Amino acid sequence: MTFLMAHHTDKGIQKKTNQDALLMKTADTAKGKVGLFVVCDGMGGLSHGELASATVVKTMSDWFDEELPGIIFSDNTEEAVVNQLTSCILGINEKIIAYGKSTGLRLGTTITALLIVNMQYYLLHIGDSRAYHIREQLRLLTKDQTLAAREVAKGNLTEEEARTDPRKNVLLQCIGATKTRILDVSVLTGAVESGAMYLLCSDGFHHRLSDEELLEHLYPGRFVREQDMKKKAVELIELVKNRQETDNISALLIKII
Repeated sequence: MTFLMAHHTDKGIQKKTNQDALLMKTADTAKGKVGLFVVCDGMGGLSHGELASATVVKTMSDWFDEELPGIIFSDNTEEAVVNQLTSCILGINEKIIAYGKSTGLRLGTTITALLIVNMQYYLLHIGDSRAYHIREQLRLLTKDQTLAAREVAKGNLTEEEARTDPRKNVLLQCIGATKTRILDVSVLTGAVESGAMYLLCSDGFHHRLSDEELLEHLYPGRFVREQDMKKKAVELIELVKNRQETDNISALLIKII
């Protein structure tokens, strides 16, 4: 197993800074290729969202280098990976909350993190960035943790209504800005499929693109080179900007070979 990878990020048509942060890291191990892919969307309504998202990415990168090598050779790799990744994210949350209190700053960020080890994926998620699996069909792997999504789950809104409901931008929780300090980290695991594409993106990317468009543009069979994936990521972000998306816009693509 190996990866084709590409990403692109843009501050968008209105924001002065880009508070999104991305991470792509791979390594060769005795158990094969491993990869960690992260998208964080710093909270635009908070004063230092870019610091929160950058802190998460830096800490996750260090975890990949320093902690993961020992974990993947444990007797129960799946349980160890989930526990240690979750612990890492909860630790980051405590760290950012403490920093905010000591400085008087308000910081927060989403996180969608995909770790691939031994043909198995581990997906951890907080907020409204998204992860998709793309093959013959498009499958959303994450659930938006927003007020609008909660109303959809209750049957008070349709999926179509939620796309334009202002509550789609109101998060139920995020790293660093959750009042109770208690985060409910969403965890999903599954088998990696050769030939599949994974898309991680901030809400600024997925708000302006339909599922049909994502499947059409990102169908895995279209891509045999990373350059082509990068070109497509840039093209789609320009399309989103032309549709007047005002948020930061980020997309990260991983194809399994």
